[in-house]
Amino acid sequence: MQYEIEVGGRRRHVVVHREGDRFDVSIDGRPFQVNAVRIDAQVLSLIVGAASFEVTVAPDAAPAPLIVRVGTTPVVVEFQGLNGRRRFGQRGDPADVGTGPQRIAAPMPGKIVRVLVKTGEAVVARQPLVVVEAMKMENELRARRDGTIAEVHAKEGQSVEAGALLVVIQ
Repeated sequence: MQYEIEVGGRRRHVVVHREGDRFDVSIDGRPFQVNAVRIDAQVLSLIVGAASFEVTVAPDAAPAPLIVRVGTTPVVVEFQGLNGRRRFGQRGDPADVGTGPQRIAAPMPGKIVRVLVKTGEAVVARQPLVVVEAMKMENELRARRDGTIAEVHAKEGQSVEAGALLVVIQ
């Protein structure tokens, strides 16, 4: 896949080829080998050369933007791909981004193993909410920012489809 990406006002040409968990990435002609492992529905662990990064990509309540953080640093990214232009990330404190409700959905089909919150409970960013078992692995779904649990749709033992609404946080 090829992209035109703007990071911090600077446009870059990015080419990505995937082979399993490894990606061959070229940024403005400079090659990188990247290993990626999904930690949970929003967090990836990336190894680029000898460096390791935790990258969080969490959709906000609105259709766009997405909050993209490398470690604790928010990054504003715009890219031009096959589906047109989209904006990712926000400037400023990631905890302040987005004021609408957070809708936590199942990332893939699976079974609810644990529900860790109740309606009315206060939660903080990155707090575990629900554990979903999929493909014999447990995926811990977390709050993207502080809030209060408004709705809990998940029940332990319940089977869910990808995209099923599990928790809403105000």
